[in-house]
Amino acid sequence: MKCPDCGGQTVPFPVPEAYRSLVPGQESGATLCRHCLSLHPAEDVKPTRKNLMHIEERIELSERGHDTLEKKRDGLIMEFMDILDQAQDVRADLEDSYERAQRSIDLARAMEGDVAVRGAAAALKEHPELTTQSKNIMGVVVPQIESSKVEKSLDERGYGVLGTSARIDEAADAYEELIANIILAAEVETAMKKLLEEIETTKRRVNALEFKLLPELRENQEYIEQKLEEQEREEIFRMKKIKDMMEEQEAEWEEQEETEPSVEDPLAADD
Repeated sequence: MKCPDCGGQTVPFPVPEAYRSLVPGQESGATLCRHCLSLHPAEDVKPTRKNLMHIEERIELSERGHDTLEKKRDGLIMEFMDILDQAQDVRADLEDSYERAQRSIDLARAMEGDVAVRGAAAALKEHPELTTQSKNIMGVVVPQIESSKVEKSLDERGYGVLGTSARIDEAADAYEELIANIILAAEVETAMKKLLEEIETTKRRVNALEFKLLPELRENQEYIEQKLEEQEREEIFRMKKIKDMMEEQEAEWEEQEETEPSVEDPLAADD
């Protein structure tokens, strides 16, 4: 539990009944901040063995969940680093193919003219087709893009071979390669984004368990254990007090019996 004043860690402790009037709210438990030393009433947690067992079960479950989430986070980070290396290569290839495609189209326009280049582009009949599937990476669903009809042969491009030059063919080859790299980059970038979002979500969950839930549960566990120990000490003290009172009572009875005068038998007196 964190201090509401400064946000520091607090220490819970039970408050004896004689001093509860000095505690804010006159609660049976209080928390003391380790940083600012401010005193606040503890949460209403009934100090029973049933609640203690319930909190211990929650602590065990939370610790297992924390370990599982840590392993998942580490695995996601490893997968992300692998995809990051792939993304860097894909980006470099994309930049190179874009520059090569731009040089090829500029050269084709300069040699053949803009009208011939536009005519060859308009002659295309079959456009690229994309199909998306999904794959699972440690519980994260990422897209997998399959492309077809991106790279074509000369007879599939639609323009006449005799009416064009090799410059237009080179520009078409360069742009087909550029489109293929764009599709691959889109797949890798989307996978990176989804993995990064899942890593951040998992990190928040790990931090919530490690710095909020588990400390609060352990503080409640400590508070209940201290309260039960206090009740046990009070019960032992009460039993000893009762035993001493009973022994004193028995001693008084024995003393009274010894001090009382004995009654003589009248028949024995006549004899």
